[in-house]
Amino acid sequence: MAEKPNDHSLDPDDFPVHADHTAVTTQDGETIAEAKTEKLAENIAERLNEQAAQEEEDRWSA
Repeated sequence: MAEKPNDHSLDPDDFPVHADHTAVTTQDGETIAEAKTEKLAENIAERLNEQAAQEEEDRWSA
């Protein structure tokens, strides 16, 4: 995927995201966030994935 200058939004192709130590990364390994702890990175990734899944479900039900 080509880089988008000044575009900090996530695309559906970026999901699911993963926790890699304290980093939250997209499927292609791009770091999108750094957390203070591994547990926090896991929590952030889980919440982002849940939100993305809900948005996808909402798109299909609309």
